[in-house]
Parts: sequence; structure tokens; C-alpha cells
Amino acid sequence: MYRIYYIIVTIFALGFSATNAAGSNFQKGLTIGWASTDITPSQPTIVAGGSSARVFEEVSDPITSTVLVMESFGEGHEVDYVVMIAVDLVASSEYLKGRIIEKVRSKYPQLEPEKFIMNASHTHAAPVSRVSEELQALMRKLGIDLPLEWATYGVNLEGYAMSPLQYIEFASDQISQAVISSWEGRKPGGVSYGVSHALVGQNRSTAYYDGHSQMYGETNDFEFSHMEGYEDHSVNLLYTWDRSSNLTGVMINVAVPAQAEYGPKISADYWHETRVELSKALGENLFVFPQIAAAGDISPRILIETRSEKRMLELTGRTQRQQIGINIAHAATTILPTMKANIEWNPVFKHNTEIVELARRRITHGDIYEAKGTWHKPEVETIPESIDRLLAEYQMLDKRLKENPELKKEKNWFVPISSAYWRLSRSVGILEKYKLERSDPSITTQIHAIRIGDMAIITNPFELYVDFGMQMKARSKAIQTFVVQLAGEGTYVPTHRAVAGGTYGAIPQSNTIGPEGGRQLVNQSLSLIQALWTEKN
Repeated sequence: MYRIYYIIVTIFALGFSATNAAGSNFQKGLTIGWASTDITPSQPTIVAGGSSARVFEEVSDPITSTVLVMESFGEGHEVDYVVMIAVDLVASSEYLKGRIIEKVRSKYPQLEPEKFIMNASHTHAAPVSRVSEELQALMRKLGIDLPLEWATYGVNLEGYAMSPLQYIEFASDQISQAVISSWEGRKPGGVSYGVSHALVGQNRSTAYYDGHSQMYGETNDFEFSHMEGYEDHSVNLLYTWDRSSNLTGVMINVAVPAQAEYGPKISADYWHETRVELSKALGENLFVFPQIAAAGDISPRILIETRSEKRMLELTGRTQRQQIGINIAHAATTILPTMKANIEWNPVFKHNTEIVELARRRITHGDIYEAKGTWHKPEVETIPESIDRLLAEYQMLDKRLKENPELKKEKNWFVPISSAYWRLSRSVGILEKYKLERSDPSITTQIHAIRIGDMAIITNPFELYVDFGMQMKARSKAIQTFVVQLAGEGTYVPTHRAVAGGTYGAIPQSNTIGPEGGRQLVNQSLSLIQALWTEKN
């Protein structure tokens, strides 16, 4: 059932104090609009994440989209604005975002597409919202001709599950109405921002003395050396307030994807528990806007002190998701008195976006023609050999299903064929990257930068390894910088040491850009932030 809420928040004119704000006439400052909507499907859909199709069997908890509109004014006229959308999905589908913008602009055509930002929580327990004409075309070359809506996982589930395109239409209806409500409900408001800390995730790449790394590798192994990368335990927080200094919403930026939950369930993962805990502490009408910071090599899974952490959860009677929610809520509430005492009613507000060019990941001859195994393909073989083997496996499974339709009555009948297709698409994809890297050695992507007072928000579409986020934070012109990944459909961006270690997120199959492109992204992101300070206010 569709649900929309919005908050009316009010601000005083520049130069007035909080105590006399109620009587002032609005001339300068921010207007803020909030909205939230349930995007949980009412019928079976393919669940995103993982190496095969999964169709959800139950709803563990609702998945949500939250919208925050911010608009600045000076002397009674519009200066700038941004429409920010957060979704409890595995990625920010460009197709979904495009449909949302189309539907919103049918009512408000003056809203510019470049002013929309959508980021995902990366939950592996939400519907697929991605379709790819490029993948469809690649697989057609192999004789696999599927409609666009089923080309992501290689199996037609019509009659068994809602297609990704059908889900996109449902979700875009819900989210576009939330955007419209937040836009129409925007009123003057104030903001404050601060940083707290919480343990919500740890590095997931385990490094060994022989130089190799492994995702979720054993740490009790005699050859275990260290965790490969850094961890970011900061919680960046942006609060919004009404004219009586009542809290109306909070943006929460943490460096861990929502991946504590996995299985045939729909779930917002730990963000559900975070919302529950904050509702208990601060009221049911509080809006919570989730963002994932650079965290391509971070996970909620505990790899060191596993037994002691498990024991504490048993003693407290909590799940890991509940503990993460409590940790984040505590981080958000512990600094709240300070934040309330430091509300900014007329901060500098600017939004810039830029199309940047980044070097593709270098794919070598050896990556294609040397026999290797990977996390999802343990067979030691060349890429052409893997394509031949997986294509034959897919064709055999497809033929069996066509000749024996009664097999589709079995539970999860689609798992073997979708798994073969998924692994085949990765092998086909790296071969295509090998060709493209030589004919077109760079890609373009969109990044956004927002300045609110002395803090900044910088987005990217990738699963960016945490080191790159640290570089942005350390070198940023802003006093406080929110780095936001998954504002798009990008793949992992690994560090040099991750590539050397060969862990899952750093192999060529998992990347479009590599460490060189990651550094370019850092530098261009910092330049975009810098411009927000050097441009005339």
C-alpha cells in the first residue's frame, strides 16, 4: 500500500536568532521537503545480488525510498536546488532513475534531470531494478535471444515472478509521487551537520603471507597475515530542523553496504533496524536518509573475533542487524544536543554536476588467455574456454527445460540455468572489456557535488574501495565530506594492493575502471568540490 509523508519545515530570515525566527519573513535561506514511500513489491520478484536468480518467498521487512529536496533562496528568488533520492535496492538503476524523472517532469517540467541524485543502500534482499541493452546484445551474439526484461539473469520467469521492468514501473510510480510530494511540501528550514562514530562494518579482504587475498577468507589459517585494506568507522550526519528547532530528518552516511541479510526474503537489511531504533528515540515521524560511503571492500560480516562477537549477540539476544541499527542510532543521537545548538539557517548552498572521463581497467593478454580460476568460477581455464564451457552448459539446461516443462514445477528450477548464464555473462563481459580497452580506453560517468555551509557531499556510481573515500575526505576543501557511492550502476573500483592480492572485487571481471581510474575519480571529485568554494557565492 502506497504511503507518503511530508514535513513542513520553516526558517527565519538572515540575521535573526532562533528565538525570534517565528515572526520573521522568509527572504534568504533553505527550503526543505521530505517524503518517504514503501517500494516493497506485492508479488514475487527476482531478488538482486548473488550469482543466480532468486525469487523472494516472504517479506522480512519493508524496503523504502526516501526523498530529500533542498532549495536555496536569496532575496526572495531561487538560487539552486537538488532532489536526492535514496532507495533500499542493490544499485541505483539508471533505467529506474530515468523513469522517475520522466514521471516527475510530466507535472513539473522545470525540474532539470541533472538536479536528481539517486543512491542505493546495496541490500542483497531487494528486487532487481537493472536492465541492460548492452548485455542483451552481447548474449544475442552467442545465440541467446531474450527479451530485455529477462536478459539480466538469462531465464524467462513470466508467470513465476514480476519482471525487472514491471518492478521498475511500480517503483517509479511510488518514488515519483514521493518526489512530487517533497517538492510541493518544501518550506523554509535549517540544517546542522556533524560526525560521530560506530562499528558497522569491517574490511572483508583477508590477506595471507604468500601475497594473495581472498574475500571472506579464513582468519584462523596459519598463513593469515592481515586484513587487506583500511576501515572507516565514521558516521557522517546531516540533520534538518523546523522553525522551532524540532528535528525533522537525518541523513546518515556510513561505510558499509547493507549486506547482513541474504536469502529468499525482501529486506532493507540493517537500515530497517536503524529506522526502528531512531523512531524509538526521536519519534515515528522522523525521516531517515541512508547513504553508503566508499565501502567496496567493506562488509558487515565479522572476520576477526568472530566467536566473541557471536557470544555477545547471544548474550544480548540481538541479531547482527539489530546491533548495527543500535550502533548507528546511538551515533546519531549522542551528538544531537550539540547539533541542535549549532543549526545553520542560511548556509551557502550550491550543487554542481560534471561528466568526468576515467581510464578503463587495463585488461592484459594474460587476463584473457592464461588459465585461471576465480571466486565464482573455480575452473582453471582461459576466458575463451570458459565461454565455450558455460555456453554449452547454458544451452543444455535450456534444452532440458524446453523438452521437460514439468521441471518448472520444482522449487527454484531456475537457479542452475541462471547461474550458468550469470557466470557466462561475466566471461563474455571481460572479453568485451578487453576489446573496448584497446579501441576506447576511457569511460565517462556523472558525479555530483553539493555544498551546504562548510560541508560537502560528493557522489560516484561505483562500489569504491574505502581508500579512495579516505583520499577524498583527507584532501577535501570542506570541513566535513560525505562520500556517496552507488549513485549509479558502477562496478568495484579496487586499489593497487587489492589488484595484486587478486581478491573478488579486484579481478578484471568485477571492474570497469581500475586503480588508475580510481585516482582520476578522486582528483576530479576534489576539483568539483573545490569549485564550490572558489565560485562567487
